Amino acid sequence: MILGDKMFKKILLLICVFLLGVVATNLYSYYASAQGQLQLPGDNNAGGYEYQTENILGRTIAMLGEQGTEVASPADRILENQILVTNEKIVLNIPGAEWASFTDTNSMDPVIDSGAHAIELAPKSEDDVQIGDIVAYASEYAEGTIIHRVVHKSQDEKGTYFVLKGDNNPTSDPGKVRFSQIKSVVVAIIY
Repeated sequence: MILGDKMFKKILLLICVFLLGVVATNLYSYYASAQGQLQLPGDNNAGGYEYQTENILGRTIAMLGEQGTEVASPADRILENQILVTNEKIVLNIPGAEWASFTDTNSMDPVIDSGAHAIELAPKSEDDVQIGDIVAYASEYAEGTIIHRVVHKSQDEKGTYFVLKGDNNPTSDPGKVRFSQIKSVVVAIIY
């Protein structure tokens, strides 16, 4: 296969930006350590700079405007006729809605952080929970309520189960989550 001129230039630009990022990261690391300012994670040097290696290739691709694979979005649960926006107020006609606020765990960054608030609904059945939905659930592996995205829904010998993951976490949450553990589904996020 022969690459077209436009594709060749794009690949060449990607390689150049990637190499520039690697060089800049290494120079920063060298400079910070030479100045005694390099602070490794876990180091309590309050005056130092924290240096963390970032995913340079991922940032480079994003800079070039490349699109990754699409992630499932939450189901659309609020109809347009349930929303009234005027100059004086906003009215959401959502029966059974609950208000939620969040702690600063960073697991759902940048979608949900400690300053955000949400409106949630209690699902009535397993069919009310779909891949892409953000749900609040009780985990067998952690205390409190966890708010993460449904990334997989399937069946096993015990029935329907869900796999959840924080958008900012590298891996899925441990274990299979059953419908009885899911307390609510996020239907609106307010920043």
